[in-house]
Amino acid sequence: MTQLLLASRNPGKCREMRVLLQPLGVEIIDVIELETEMRVDEIGKTYAENASLKARVFAEHFRIWTIGDDTGLEVDVLEGAPGLYSARLAGPGGSDVDRRKTLLSLLGSHPRPWTARFRCVVALAGQEGGIDLAEGECEGEIIPDERGDGGFGYDPIFLVKGMERTMAEISPEEKNLISHRARAVQALFPTLKMRLGV
Repeated sequence: MTQLLLASRNPGKCREMRVLLQPLGVEIIDVIELETEMRVDEIGKTYAENASLKARVFAEHFRIWTIGDDTGLEVDVLEGAPGLYSARLAGPGGSDVDRRKTLLSLLGSHPRPWTARFRCVVALAGQEGGIDLAEGECEGEIIPDERGDGGFGYDPIFLVKGMERTMAEISPEEKNLISHRARAVQALFPTLKMRLGV
């Protein structure tokens, strides 16, 4: 069976990606399963560069089709920050809770609404190093109080535009229809099917 590697160590992200990619009918594995210590530093200047870097390094090393992604939360009043640095907002070792608290402290002196969007770029790399890209985004706003038990990251404080619920309050099934990651994967699907021959 054709294999597809997820170049991520984030359990929440891998869970979502597995569901989104399931219709391909291929064997999906992730970096954690490979029990490798290999890591890729996100040194790119854009989401596309980071996603491509992760996908390419693992694809070439393991000789397997690989998907990498890079995702950021862009808050308008912070001029698009934290953006590329969303996962590192609270410093090394910071938890999801730490990142949410840090973001809210940065927003405290600004008037609401704190309009924002999640942006995701996914990259598919083959063994020979070629890259295919797709992007998705989800509009909303940041709210000061956490709501919901689902999702991960900034989901409990991200109110989805037009839904009046946070990303952590919607079901996984709903999230996998409207999220930034879902939209990016959906945009990549025709290319995935062609590249993987499924």
